[in-house]
Amino acid sequence: MVTTDARRQLRPTDVKRLNRTWRRRTEDRLALLVESVTQPFNIGSITRSAAAFGVDHVWLAGNATPLTHPNVNKTALGTERLITWEPPVPVADAVRAAREDGFRIVAIELTGDATPLHEAPLDGDVCLAVGGEDHGCSPALLAAADAVAYIPQIGRVGSLNVAVATAIALAEARRREWAR
Repeated sequence: MVTTDARRQLRPTDVKRLNRTWRRRTEDRLALLVESVTQPFNIGSITRSAAAFGVDHVWLAGNATPLTHPNVNKTALGTERLITWEPPVPVADAVRAAREDGFRIVAIELTGDATPLHEAPLDGDVCLAVGGEDHGCSPALLAAADAVAYIPQIGRVGSLNVAVATAIALAEARRREWAR
């Protein structure tokens, strides 16, 4: 049986200490390429997840909504100031910039050659790429990616919300690093 003191929620100082412990175990760089995600709620949620998992940089591509959109902060809750990001550019330019910064591109998408996320090449410096709400990653992004991974699902729904999928992929990348 667990004592009630051990089950209490952590105070902000304890959370900072816990996060610092995980940061010390983190060496790999993680980045995001967000292509044509237009809903401010999704961009804000992706931003918050990026800040939580220590994403180095976010490249926006296509017609992605910028982090400066007034409705982004409803879900980002100010976390956009904790990450570096670029205004939207064509996807080829975003891929080029990520590669020039030393990242390998792993797209998160349902394709015939995609690897299950838990088996995907997520070691080292990785830039996870996600696509828009309706159509996912563009053919140009998929062609430019070094690998494609999908999130296995067993329910009757065919896909996840892009912000949820991004959070799962970020968590898996960090989990795999910490398990090494």
